[in-house]
Amino acid sequence: MLSRQQVRYMMLTRRQLAVLCVSLGSVFLFSEYVLYYIAIWQCFWPHLELERSASIEPQKGRDISSPHQPIRVLFLADTHLLGSRQGHWFDRLRREWQMERSFQTAVSVHQPHAVFLLGDLLDEGKWCSDKEFWEEYLVRSRRMFRHNADVQFHVVVGNHDIGFHYDVTRQKLNRFEKAFNLSAVTTVTIQGNIFLLVNSVALDEDGCFMCAAAEEQLKDVSLSLNCTQGLVGEENAGKMQCKNAQKLPNSSPILLMHYPLYRESDANCTGPDSAPYNEKYTTFKARYDVVSQSASQKLLWWLQPRLVLTAHIHHGCVVHHPDGTLEHTLPSFSWRNRNNPSFLMAVIHPTGYSLTKCFLPKESSVIILYVISILLLLVWTCAKVRQRRRLFLSKQV
Repeated sequence: MLSRQQVRYMMLTRRQLAVLCVSLGSVFLFSEYVLYYIAIWQCFWPHLELERSASIEPQKGRDISSPHQPIRVLFLADTHLLGSRQGHWFDRLRREWQMERSFQTAVSVHQPHAVFLLGDLLDEGKWCSDKEFWEEYLVRSRRMFRHNADVQFHVVVGNHDIGFHYDVTRQKLNRFEKAFNLSAVTTVTIQGNIFLLVNSVALDEDGCFMCAAAEEQLKDVSLSLNCTQGLVGEENAGKMQCKNAQKLPNSSPILLMHYPLYRESDANCTGPDSAPYNEKYTTFKARYDVVSQSASQKLLWWLQPRLVLTAHIHHGCVVHHPDGTLEHTLPSFSWRNRNNPSFLMAVIHPTGYSLTKCFLPKESSVIILYVISILLLLVWTCAKVRQRRRLFLSKQV
């Protein structure tokens, strides 16, 4: 039986134990806090080159030929905050910590004027009760995505927020719209820029209660845009229509939706956040994976957007539509859906925009960092214990 002295010599000293604890704490602090700053500090707002050779550095100057300043905007998507039905409690804790730290770091480092979340804020909004929605989901989401009062924060409706088209009820739709001050088509104007937040779940064109409302609101917005741009006739009927139309800035809108516009697949998508090869050639299902072809044509014809930003498929893609409209599909912001989440950084002005993507730390890299650090600390601990054991045996000789 080992004596107390023998046991003492086979353990770390207090100083060595303190070094071990500090080292473990440092690894945790670096992996769960500092690493986000390192990744996000490497991202920069893009340079915006305006018309008439007017150039804007988003953090230094302004366009002297326009009354509007360029705005800095962050776009993210598919956060899928877990509820009470799916996912382990640690999974929920881990994912929400990662997203909260990423968002708070991005906002504090880059100081955007506005943030748009392109749908599927929630994962179980289509199933949860009113009590869970108002007392759990909404409280957690507001804590995670807290921001200063001078930062605008807007959310687009996603299928996981209210359900797929066949599963939507007035109750689920109304509570989400009430929580985030939305309608079927929500118009947000910032410094002369028009953002149209469209509920893409309501674009099935079957005359349902929300689809009929969405189509009517789209027609109203289309009329307002045409009136602003002088595309409505000068006859009395046209003047009367424009008199009652919503007054909007004279700028082409930016269309924000959850579902992408119609495309057959992701076959032509490239980049580090595009779909894996075995998923790229999977044919998309209209009204489930993407908006139907007819609804897509209506949106492009009625709204004439200068840029379309979408989400839903959890992978990144850039699409050039036949009419020249550019569409960016954003990947998921959650590590639960992909190994390398990212968000979009945009500098936007009524006469132009510039985009760049900011990638967050890969989860595989964080895991590797933890494994290597723990192995090194285990080796160090074993070496120190072995050293003390030799010291004890030498004293016994």
